[in-house]
Amino acid sequence: MKNPLLENFQTPFKTAPFNEIKEEDFLPAFQELIKDSEKEINDIVANPAEPTFENVIEALAFSGEKLDVVSNIFFNLNSAETNDEIQKIAQEVSPLLTEFSAKVSQNQKLFGKIKKVFDEKEKYHLNEEQEMLLNETYKGFVRSGALLNDEDKEKFKNISIELSKKSLQFGQNVLAETNSYFKQLTDEKDLAGIPEAILQQYREEAKERGLEGFVVTLQYPSYLPFMTYAENRGLRKELALANGKKGFQNNEFDNQNLIKEIISLKQEKAQLLGYKSYADYVLEERMAKSPEKVHDFLHELLIKAKPFAEKEIAELKSLAKADGIEDIQSYDHAFYAEKLRKQKFDLNDEELKPYFQLEKVQEAVFGLAHTLFGLEFVEVQDIQKYHPEVKTYLVKEESGSGKEKGSLKAILYVDYFPRKGKRAGAWMTSFKSQFKKNGENSRPHISVVCNFSKPTADTPSLLTFQEVTTLFHEFGHALHGILADTTYPNLSGTSVKWDFVELPSQFLENYCYEPEFLKTFAKHYQTGEVLPDEKIHKISDSKNFMEGYQTLRQLGFGILDMAYHSHPEKVDDIKTFEANETKATNLYPSNPETVMSTSFSHIFQGGYSAGYYSYKWAEVLDADAFQYFRENGIFNPEIAAKYKTLLSSGGTKDPMELYKAFRGSEPKVESLLKRAFSI
Repeated sequence: MKNPLLENFQTPFKTAPFNEIKEEDFLPAFQELIKDSEKEINDIVANPAEPTFENVIEALAFSGEKLDVVSNIFFNLNSAETNDEIQKIAQEVSPLLTEFSAKVSQNQKLFGKIKKVFDEKEKYHLNEEQEMLLNETYKGFVRSGALLNDEDKEKFKNISIELSKKSLQFGQNVLAETNSYFKQLTDEKDLAGIPEAILQQYREEAKERGLEGFVVTLQYPSYLPFMTYAENRGLRKELALANGKKGFQNNEFDNQNLIKEIISLKQEKAQLLGYKSYADYVLEERMAKSPEKVHDFLHELLIKAKPFAEKEIAELKSLAKADGIEDIQSYDHAFYAEKLRKQKFDLNDEELKPYFQLEKVQEAVFGLAHTLFGLEFVEVQDIQKYHPEVKTYLVKEESGSGKEKGSLKAILYVDYFPRKGKRAGAWMTSFKSQFKKNGENSRPHISVVCNFSKPTADTPSLLTFQEVTTLFHEFGHALHGILADTTYPNLSGTSVKWDFVELPSQFLENYCYEPEFLKTFAKHYQTGEVLPDEKIHKISDSKNFMEGYQTLRQLGFGILDMAYHSHPEKVDDIKTFEANETKATNLYPSNPETVMSTSFSHIFQGGYSAGYYSYKWAEVLDADAFQYFRENGIFNPEIAAKYKTLLSSGGTKDPMELYKAFRGSEPKVESLLKRAFSI
């Protein structure tokens, strides 16, 4: 039997042949492709010619191309369309990939050639991108243990393998806990306050499960509306406890010991390389450079934001007191915040949702990409998908001249609705990177994955305003990939310093609050009526609603992340550690039954270890960047062209240099404070 993953893809634009792939194809494909990639490495090592930039650094950058594609296909499925078998394969495959990566990075002969080219780089007259590739390659090997002795190399490799297994297990436990809980309700009195559209969603969920009445789950499109609108405080508490207990129930899916094991392994890895902590190791390769700078940044924002947050919570307490609640809790926050928002701005998510039909919001974000960057999106049916709900688009360069005009920029997959096999949240990823080789500019295959409310029998998918900003956020990341224009795949698109990667996503969110732009797409799905000016201006005015609370919440996550990765030796009891580290940012009493850390997938499964601060760091960048547009016109073509250059450059230059070339100066934290708190 042929394995489609090992063949040349006979599909349009060599896209993933999802219809032909079987789960049992993955493990043998990985085994074979790892062998092929090892041969490519061995060929570089065995080459008798004098080591050069081309036959070592460039050859290495283009090696393992097929392995990368298959890895992307598999791990994207494990996030968006997983099952028990895929999760089992992931546990087998991850150690194989980690071991292969360790073998490459610790290959002394290969590193010897890299070091020779690095030491003699002046003689190669490299351009800026080539020099960046050389420097990043050399540093990558050093940071992966190339300078360690044989015994420590073996330790480093084994630590990396263990980390890959434990990180995967963490995410699988969170998914299992999310999927295992649901609340069936048969008495409509228990659902008082919940809008009809959400009730219909709960009915559909019950119907899918073969149950009577209504079903609420911990998937965010189900959970969040319940917490926002349900008048039944007891049920809000029950749902919040279920959500807050994920990975914290002393059962087979408990993540407490896994956290300790993960941070201990990371610390050991960092110390093997001579770093004080894993945070020091990570931040050496970030814009922030050091834990001290991150600490100062987070605490400066904390001091400035906390008075605003406390004032906001005081307003919510007053509302709750009027309802006879003296002890407002975290599970009351969304409910009373929505009440206050309605009181202040007369805005209600359910009243706004009919104006934000998913298809129209997508058209708007596509239209914005056309206005700013000359991109055109054409839906196609001949690209294979991993699930029937996925839609596929050709992204073309409509602007430009000559060969560029009408040329393919990317393939885009969009996957918008929650499923049992899909993890929570929203993300952008890729199935294939952009690069230039043999005279061809090979274009990327980009994917945007979200968890929005599904359409019902008589209603299309309607988004809350927060979901509108989520779509713009992920599409900002997608544009970073779509516009990529670099030679080497490992410097392409989102392959930038981690605290720079959120700039494009958070930047694009700003447009959601601009009245001029909102009017172009905020239209009632039944009547076509444009959202009234009064509501549009209230959306714009409400941009900073609960900004103090949200800032402290993000700062709490960032401070906790840095604490885990700076002082793992202090972690004994997870609940106690979390409570101590987040004390300054907590605005509500802590519940002894819940903890956030055990479902903090960003840092224990994803790539945000010692990097969660980057969301706030990037907010400084995006506030400063959008201020530049606002001063000169939010669709200004000259500034858009400069911003397009920043996006297309990927990781070919130092991010601060890219930013200064775009803006003319370094970003100012005052831009964020001015936007958030008018100070």
